[in-house]
Amino acid sequence: MHVFARRVAGSLVFNTKPSPLLCLRLPRISRFQPHNLHLQLTAFSRYSTMSVPSHLLADEKAPVCRLEIQPHFDNLSAKEKLYAHHISKASFAGTRVVLRQVSPESEPLFDLILTVARHVENDFSKIVEACNVTEDEKNKFAEFGAQVLANLGNYKSFGDQKFVPRIPEETFTKIASITPKAAKLWEGIKEQVYKISPEGITLLGYPPDHMSAYYPDSPAITQADIEACGETFVKNGVLVEHTRLKQLDDGSFDMLVASEKVGEGSVYETKDGRKIRTVYGDHSKEMKVMADELDGAKKAALNDTQEKMMEEYVKSFREGSLEAHKESQRYWIKDIGPTIETNIGFIETYRDPAGTKAYFEGWVAVVNKERTKVFGKLVERAGDFIPKLPWSKDFEKDKFQKPDFTSLEGNDGIPAGINIPNYDDIRMTLGFKNVSLGNVLNAKSPSEKVTFIDEKDLPLFERLRGPAFELQVGLHELLGHGSGKLLQETEKGVFNFDKENPPVSPLTGKPVTTYYKVGETWGSVFGATAASYEECRAECVAMYLCPDREILEVFGHTDDTEAAAEDVLYISYLQMARAGLLALEFWDPKTKARTTF
Repeated sequence: MHVFARRVAGSLVFNTKPSPLLCLRLPRISRFQPHNLHLQLTAFSRYSTMSVPSHLLADEKAPVCRLEIQPHFDNLSAKEKLYAHHISKASFAGTRVVLRQVSPESEPLFDLILTVARHVENDFSKIVEACNVTEDEKNKFAEFGAQVLANLGNYKSFGDQKFVPRIPEETFTKIASITPKAAKLWEGIKEQVYKISPEGITLLGYPPDHMSAYYPDSPAITQADIEACGETFVKNGVLVEHTRLKQLDDGSFDMLVASEKVGEGSVYETKDGRKIRTVYGDHSKEMKVMADELDGAKKAALNDTQEKMMEEYVKSFREGSLEAHKESQRYWIKDIGPTIETNIGFIETYRDPAGTKAYFEGWVAVVNKERTKVFGKLVERAGDFIPKLPWSKDFEKDKFQKPDFTSLEGNDGIPAGINIPNYDDIRMTLGFKNVSLGNVLNAKSPSEKVTFIDEKDLPLFERLRGPAFELQVGLHELLGHGSGKLLQETEKGVFNFDKENPPVSPLTGKPVTTYYKVGETWGSVFGATAASYEECRAECVAMYLCPDREILEVFGHTDDTEAAAEDVLYISYLQMARAGLLALEFWDPKTKARTTF
């Protein structure tokens, strides 16, 4: 579970998440673009960007800033640097996995952009003369390319909406013709890159009406098919976070498992009798690289726990075993207070319309010891603050497992905070970890224009947006995602609550009547809504608790400090209100749907 900051650009030592981690990163929300400007197609050429609704055009002149890491990396020992290096290489190896999880054209588009960049030796000014295009057209090509690299695909990683170049197709064709390899790549994807009709194809969602690469080469697959397979997986206790689903011509299915190993496994059957075959070897080449690099990290591990954790990662990626990945997370939770913090795998299910298959991410970061002390105080006091939430102790775990809460430097710029693992059984029994990414919290472009803030509030907003966001992230991750429990039947006839005297709902004032059956999870029951609801719950917890004077003091804000408590609180709410306005970019009044989690 992540708190997402505005996407920023930066040079990083190591990285990654579902973004490219090359040099440039673009903001998630570069400007306010409400969706009420749905233009009708005109008599313009199909190649003209004037026929494209403005909200689908790639960002232009987006702010860019650096994520600072060098001082923290320099303080590492040689062995720590080697450990970080191997995990970084494993993370970067997942780039193509992410591309394949976005759209069919994303990977060749990625290759095309890099091919052009290498051909001109990263000097894009050469494109003007070589391709007979204008300076403005060259800039718009570069901006589109940067956005593709920043999102690892042609759909926004925050918003799930397609974006198309601001230059006509014939101009893009001229630029791609700079080298035969790029021209060949472009010929195979140009129609898909500019395709915006039917309208649903511009949003990630259930096929066939929307785009989803979690169901490759399956033009006829429907939501009903996906749900039927999902029910079968739940019934058989099959974990699917690291899979994709392909429908064959005869109506049967292949469950594609990410693994170095290639081969077939168990066969399942849907209620209506259709077969689901387990096929290993999805992303086999990339999974081998990851496993090899993590094997190198194992040799450079700084303690026995890290060594065992890496061993389970390697097993998971070689064999396609999600049970091994779960075991790696058990060791990860036990690796308390490491200098190098990391996680890798198929983690978040935000982008799968069914809410069960996860996208790949990997990250490596260095601990910021000074800021970690602050979050450590919040952890120590969590038992005092959680009872202040507006529900009874019956809806909390029997014993609060104090997590490891660390402030880090050196992630890829997407999340500002992370609370994992997401495996419910591990969270309930062993707990979780919280991570706050300091260089993301503090990243800011000097050229960025702040919208929607009253001029008289701007100086205070600019000065305190960092501390206010840090407060929000800390509360969101620890007391938001970290609070509450799922009422479950953990095994046949065994419950983690008093089944005969169930807790009283704070909403109805009556005993609850529903709970999670054996094999059910939050994601499998609520699908795509699960992530949205959980993020909103965590945000509400943060907003509910941030006025608490004791909590503000934990973060170093009192009436007498430079960043006064009242001012930080004011900016916290102002920042959230502004985020709500910016989020209108992701609401489509025509389809009456949001386009992000």
